[in-house]
Amino acid sequence: MFGLTPSLIRNTACVAFILTFLTCMTAPIANDLGERPNIIVLLSDDQGWGDVGYNGHPVLHTPNLDDMASEGVRFDRFYAAGHVCTPTRASLLTGRHPNRMGAFTWGHSLRPQELTLPEILSQHGYTTAHFGKWHVGSVLSESPVNPGASGFQEWISAPNFFDFSPLLSHKGEVVETNGEGSEIIVDLAIDFLESRAEDDGPFFIAIWFGNPHKPHIAEDEDRILYSDYPEDVANFYAETTAIDRTVGTLRTYLEQSGLRENTIVWYLGDNGGLPDIGLNGGRESKGSIYEGGLRVPSVMEWPRGFPQPQIIETPASTSDVLPTILDVANIAYPASRPLDGTSLLDTIRSETADFSRPLTFWKFYDVPGIRMNSDTIMSIASNDGDDENAADLLYLDAGVIRTTYDEDFFEGHAAILEWPWKLHRIEKSAWYDFAWSRNPVTELYNLEDDPLETTNLIEEREDVAMRLMADLEEWQASVIRSLNGEDY
Repeated sequence: MFGLTPSLIRNTACVAFILTFLTCMTAPIANDLGERPNIIVLLSDDQGWGDVGYNGHPVLHTPNLDDMASEGVRFDRFYAAGHVCTPTRASLLTGRHPNRMGAFTWGHSLRPQELTLPEILSQHGYTTAHFGKWHVGSVLSESPVNPGASGFQEWISAPNFFDFSPLLSHKGEVVETNGEGSEIIVDLAIDFLESRAEDDGPFFIAIWFGNPHKPHIAEDEDRILYSDYPEDVANFYAETTAIDRTVGTLRTYLEQSGLRENTIVWYLGDNGGLPDIGLNGGRESKGSIYEGGLRVPSVMEWPRGFPQPQIIETPASTSDVLPTILDVANIAYPASRPLDGTSLLDTIRSETADFSRPLTFWKFYDVPGIRMNSDTIMSIASNDGDDENAADLLYLDAGVIRTTYDEDFFEGHAAILEWPWKLHRIEKSAWYDFAWSRNPVTELYNLEDDPLETTNLIEEREDVAMRLMADLEEWQASVIRSLNGEDY
């Protein structure tokens, strides 16, 4: 065991950890802009659409994200594919709805049979790395769903959210750290970039923050900005500002190292904001399929590819990350299985809003989360697996499909958004007279006129509702086929 401060991380043993990378067998493919871009995807934890300065928050200090929004591509109607963190992370990695792989809610894992973005990129000349929160599987070395097994050649990761001085897993080995969590993982990413300074091949880095998830514990230098607010609110704001500050650290490094011009930096949130404290983008909050539970901040910059600032009104989601990045890198998706995401490259280049594509969401009911405390898990891991609970943390059966569903299993809260219409289908099964009885509730909202989803137009616009319902149920049947393993 050894302690690492943010400054020492960059200059000592951690650098040695990240000097060896897998050799890829496929030659690079050039896109129409010449050299393929580097890619960095930053993901915050529990930051809603309104929890940034550029979306009008009256208090929060997020100058670096505001700068990205003013200079780069700003997505004004961007959605998490899942209602909480794990499902959204699975969607980002695979381009598919998380229910297709059983990543129903927090603490569940993706399946090792899934084809991930880092797996594809590493097969086409990209060096891949993950730093920070994982939460779509184990971070122990034997797991079939740890970051390495999911395509990341280098990884220093946490099982779940974290704050100060987290215990992290470097390819299954426990690493102690010392400092503010967001600073630590950005410093690790910079260490990684410095270690490969002589490598002219492209890279893909995932930096997944543990903040501003509860418990909110912030540094004094950030909290002092919000000294007039209650402690929990001040710490939440300060954690968000700490993320922003480290985004600034990363952007400065990219500029000074000459990497900024051809590096895509894409910042996203993983679900809607927190109740009572977050400033959400609509009705309700984290955990909900209504707008406030799904809308998240999303900004991107790529000076070489997107030199002019833009505001994108097209509805998009985290499932679009994989196809967009593959499109930019001129890499075809190497499978025939269904994708729920679509490339946003043409939309960005045309600077024209596209409202023709529907977005779909689905939250299963009665599926509990799996508690996963980062420090507890990493403490068990530090005992070299002697703890009897260690085996349960490996997700060795992550790819085993034990339960299959009928294709008309539509239980839960699902929704389809085809701007400006959003249709909700809410089905709770109930036991009546020894038989399951379906009694779905349907709601239809015009988001352009009614962004808070308050006026149900299901009777006034039955024509729209029937069309969207047919599309939604067709999609749900496809999800069930995937969930049953038919894609593998």
